[in-house]
Amino acid sequence: MHTIKLAVFDMAGTVVNEDNVVYKTLQRAINERGFQVTLDFVLEHGAGKEKHQAIKDIIKADIGSVDADMAASIFEDFKVLLGKAYEQLEVDSYDGVEDLLLALKENGIKVALNTGYDTQTAQLLLDKMDWVEGKQYDVLVTADDVVLGRPNPDMIVEAMMKLNVQQEELVLKAGDSIIDIEEGKNANCGVTIGVTTGAHTRQQLLSANPTHVLDSLTELKQLLLPS
Repeated sequence: MHTIKLAVFDMAGTVVNEDNVVYKTLQRAINERGFQVTLDFVLEHGAGKEKHQAIKDIIKADIGSVDADMAASIFEDFKVLLGKAYEQLEVDSYDGVEDLLLALKENGIKVALNTGYDTQTAQLLLDKMDWVEGKQYDVLVTADDVVLGRPNPDMIVEAMMKLNVQQEELVLKAGDSIIDIEEGKNANCGVTIGVTTGAHTRQQLLSANPTHVLDSLTELKQLLLPS
């Protein structure tokens, strides 16, 4: 069993089941400018990242270079498309995840949500699930709160500061993409978890050398809580 004081969870694909809508919308926004990227390509090069950066990285991986103005314009299109998509989408947490977070908190483990989304989008998802700060989670950290997004450790460091956790080895980071694991390692987290419910496969996640790869986040109960 691992001893931790803070668990940091990615949102979409890890905690929130939104059927990859964000990446399907990224794909649509990019392809509307004449590209022909596949969803798998978008996931490979954009998963887990701040979304403006993801657009730049996807286009660069596709054609070898990227025009900054075009990327910025695509990002604005993406935000409009995503807002419309999320307004119509049924959003919920994965089975058992809300109970897991409540159990962690009951056992004295603080819970942070972090995401490559902007705050407005992240809050829209939380509102759709009727999740509130102080109940299911203790703090939300988004791409808006830091200068450097994943794989830099800044969002985890911000969560640690807000929740007064000093020891990195007592922090767990869990996410559905390679870049989530890299973020956790760059923050010197004691435990890094990949979960296969979202962007990347078990094999892809294993390539980042996490502490564990899980098929469901609920398996954390066995790793973190007394039986």
